[in-house]
This record gives sequence, structure tokens and C-alpha cells, in this order.
Amino acid sequence: MKKRINTLAVHAGRPESGDPSIPSTPPIDLSVSYRAANANDLHAMLGGELPGFSYSRYGNPTGDALVEALCRLEDAATGRVCASGMAAIQLALLATGLQAGDTLLAAQDSYGATYAVIDVLLRRLGVKPVFVDASDLAAVEAALLEYRPRALIVEPISNPLLRLCDVGALADLAHRHNTQLVVDATFATPYLMRPLELGADLVMHSVSKYIGGHDDVLGGIVLGGERYAADLRWLSINLGGVMDPHAAYLTLRGLRTLPLRMREHCRNALALAEWLHAQPAVTHVYYPGLADHPQHGLAQRMLDGGFGGVVAFDLADAGTAEVERFMDALKLILPVTTLGGVASQVLYPALASHRALPVERRQALGIGDGLLRLSVGIEDPADIQADLAQAFAAYRAG
Repeated sequence: MKKRINTLAVHAGRPESGDPSIPSTPPIDLSVSYRAANANDLHAMLGGELPGFSYSRYGNPTGDALVEALCRLEDAATGRVCASGMAAIQLALLATGLQAGDTLLAAQDSYGATYAVIDVLLRRLGVKPVFVDASDLAAVEAALLEYRPRALIVEPISNPLLRLCDVGALADLAHRHNTQLVVDATFATPYLMRPLELGADLVMHSVSKYIGGHDDVLGGIVLGGERYAADLRWLSINLGGVMDPHAAYLTLRGLRTLPLRMREHCRNALALAEWLHAQPAVTHVYYPGLADHPQHGLAQRMLDGGFGGVVAFDLADAGTAEVERFMDALKLILPVTTLGGVASQVLYPALASHRALPVERRQALGIGDGLLRLSVGIEDPADIQADLAQAFAAYRAG
């Protein structure tokens, strides 16, 4: 019987063996190298022909425990942990087989660093990037027909404007045109959706965000079907961007409370979005849980258990100086360059998450000079609201 996510989050990846004493929590294995019973076994482990560990760049027990846990949550057959979310993006894209002369189709409102990797690094390597509105299925199909891309990469909940794309429909379209679908599900987490179950080929997460959940770990993960196992292993070993065992341990510990935290993140975010909607200092609120969000219906169908923990809003009559004055007035909410932690966090996309985008492109996407991204924490929502209210008052007072 398949277990539910609350149970999987608590128990997946726990040690199982025939030893008389089994640790209830995967230990941190800091060894860089491992001995085998004999030289032949060691060489077979290096080659992947025999289970076991030889050198930590090839695999580590703590990292493997995290892979096993998230494979269970995402219903994946294989995966690899990475040193960061951006390392996971690059590993996922390369695992599709991208090479010089190929086209990569990407959501036009991709995370800023993802955009930079696609538009700068991959272009240097001879891959042609094409950006498309992933929420417009007709536009995606037209691009698939015209460019015949090897892969399409999307974010089901975009950063920072919270636009949604229909992962199941995109998977059907992509496969109809022999294209692989890669999904960055960092904002959604397995709590809200499981892209592989909707037909995606590869899913990745920046586990630094909600999965780790405590702002104390940097890492990423790529998960997929068995057909990706050999390539993910080879690329991970030879690129070398592997996760540190201590980071894997902290991520796995954070994973245990993911469903509990996500429920609070989602509940608080909805309450704050509704409150922000009525504030005179705010001209627009972006949150898929609001009835006036253009994809609210899709959010209700595609997301399970809430609408996410991120809210974005436009500050009235604001540019960089005004936004920074507002951020400086906050006393509880942390002005930091991340999201998904237990504490509420605010970020200015124009100069942080999307600073790699040319100004004209950023503004064309709707990421204006007065836009703020609020990662809503698990504090009492009344306290978060009070902090925003006093910062609005300080902002208006000038």
C-alpha cells in the first residue's frame, strides 16, 4: 500500500539492514573513501556494477538516504543530490542529452539564474535557447512544432510572479513532439504537486528552500525515471557538483517536517495575500490562492493542499529607493536573498533573484521596480501582518 506524504516524509530514507542494531536516523557519513572486501569489488563499485561505496564523489550513504527519501515522495526511480539548486538545474538539463546544435525551450519567466544559465552558458556551448510563455499551451505547441527542441524546462509556480503552467498538459504536448519535460518544482515541493506523476520526465528542487526549510543548508536534487540513472550518475561524478554529507543530513532532517511546515506556509500566505489585497500602499497582489488570480482555477486543480508559501506584491509609487526604505523598516520579516525558511523573508527581485536579466526583459515580464517577493513563514500571521503594517506606515511617512 502506498503511504501518504505525511508518513513518507517522516519515514522514507531511514536505514534498513540485517544488522542487530539499526540507527533510527541516517548518520552523517563523512568518509571520503571506502574499502571493499577485495580489489575486484572496489573496481566494480567504482564502475557501478556492484552496489556499495568507493569514493564520496561517486556516492555517499547519507546522500543516498536523501535520494531514497525524495524518490519515495516524488515516485521517482532514481536521483542525484547536488551542491546547490543551480547545480541541479544544470545536471537536469545535461541529463536530457542537450548538445551543440540542439534547441532548449524554456519558460520565459524562469528564475533569473536559470535564465542566465540557459541564455549565456548553454548558448556558449552551442545550444539554442528559445523562451516561451509556458502558461499558453498554444504558444508552447507552436514553438515545439517550429523548433523541435530536445527539452522544455518550466516552473509550475513561477518566481516571483506566481504564474502557473499546466504540467500535465505540457507533458502531453512535449511527448507528442519527442521533447523531454524538465520541471523545477522548488516552489511547489512534493507536498503540493508531484510532476513525475503528471508526466514530467525530470523534476528538480533547490532543497535549500522548503525541503531543508531552515536556512541552514545549500543543496539541490534531480529525480526521474530509471532511463536517466546512468546519465545522472555519470554527469554527477564527472562534473563533481555533489552534495556534502552534512548538508544531506540537514536536508533529510528538514524533510521530516515538510508537510507540517507547508500547511502553515500556505495557510499564512493566503491570509497575508487577502490582507495585502486591501492595503492602499499595494497596487497589486500576486498569489494563486486569490480568486482574482488569472490561473486560480488551474491552481485548484493542480495543487494539492494549498497554494504555496510565496506572495508577491507591487508597492505603490515605488522605485528602488522606496522599496529599500520599506525593507529597512521591517522588524520581524528578514530581508534576505532566499525563501522557504520558517521565518518570513522579503526580497527585491529587480536587484536580487532577477538581477541577471536585462532591465527591458525583466520589465517586459512584469517584474517592475516596485515588486517585492514575500516568503511567508510559520510565525503567527497576526505578527507578520503587524510588521508589514508598521513598515507600510513608515514608507508612507517617507
